[in-house]
Amino acid sequence: MKKIISLIFIAALIISCNKQDNYEIPTDANGNVLLTTISTTSTAGITVLDEQFTVSAYFPNAKSGDVMNVELLQLQVPSGGTTTQLLPLSGTQKTASVGADLKATISYTRTEAKLSKVGDYVVVAFNGATDYAKQRVDMIAATTVSSPKVSGTVVDVARTSEVAYFNATVSPASGTYTGALVAKRKNGVKSAWQDITVSGTNPFLIPISGDDFAAGKDTMYYSFTSKLGSYSDEITKTVIVRDPYFFLKRAATLTVGGNDGENLLLNTSVKATDATATIAVSPTLILQGGSAWLAAGNTIQFVPTTAAMYAENNSNKAIAAFNAGTPTKTASPIEGSGVYVFKIVNGPADKDVYYGMLQVTNVVPGVSAAFNYRIGNQYAHLSVIK
Repeated sequence: MKKIISLIFIAALIISCNKQDNYEIPTDANGNVLLTTISTTSTAGITVLDEQFTVSAYFPNAKSGDVMNVELLQLQVPSGGTTTQLLPLSGTQKTASVGADLKATISYTRTEAKLSKVGDYVVVAFNGATDYAKQRVDMIAATTVSSPKVSGTVVDVARTSEVAYFNATVSPASGTYTGALVAKRKNGVKSAWQDITVSGTNPFLIPISGDDFAAGKDTMYYSFTSKLGSYSDEITKTVIVRDPYFFLKRAATLTVGGNDGENLLLNTSVKATDATATIAVSPTLILQGGSAWLAAGNTIQFVPTTAAMYAENNSNKAIAAFNAGTPTKTASPIEGSGVYVFKIVNGPADKDVYYGMLQVTNVVPGVSAAFNYRIGNQYAHLSVIK
């Protein structure tokens, strides 16, 4: 009997020694388990034109009135250390109370956060008895500048008198920018800066033309500066001008008895009898203008050229070759190299004249002819050609 009692005592002792702490699970008034979500944060951020930034955090596990301790973390080398670490930033400790909406908001100036240039950042850390949250805040540029554009299409600037435009937008985190933009350029590292006339009011338009480049100088440097109070933001761009070229490259296949025409301007397959068929294929696979399109007074002409000229894509040379050659109203996809310079006259205005090149890529006798083509030798064409 004493033996049995001893065994029971030992078993009870073992159970008591292995007893785990029980943690209270949050429940509602009816005893149902409450499932909570994780905290979230939001911020408008800070740009180099802004004085401060604000971070808001939502704490689903907190209660109204809870106090959050807030501080900034930043990459630093600790005393006696050799590597940078994300450590508390001295003098940035603050408190923020959780409101009825379970949100807490905190603000810091760029001086407090030691933010001075693009790429600097801090981590805002909220810590409380019931919840926590973190938000990284990066200092970014306020100004964005596009590559040169024409009718919304990015272009490589060519040595022509036509004008493309940079599109510059200034967007401080603190609100709408109503100031000016100062734009300058210099044609070479050692050249003097020149002011550029800016149009528009955020977004701003800054003109660029091939005529801006001096002979023998292919590189232009640009500076775009915006200011807000005592702060300024400068964006730089470098543009290398190129020889005139055909802007767009497309492909088409003309099928006898099917879609035997093509609108070269819109790169769409149509019937040879369609009024927009700038090129069509005959039953004998001869390339020519579509019947209805030609009847409206439009024309397309061809001059043979080489694969090397097609690959070089120099519109000045291609147009010169066309003018030096003997234009014909038709072209055979199986004669010569199968490469042609073409000229389309699609109306009475100068902008209705389109030069281009086509290179035959495949021919199925009696069935189809396929080709690649380049088109668009004026910026004005980019509002039409698709």
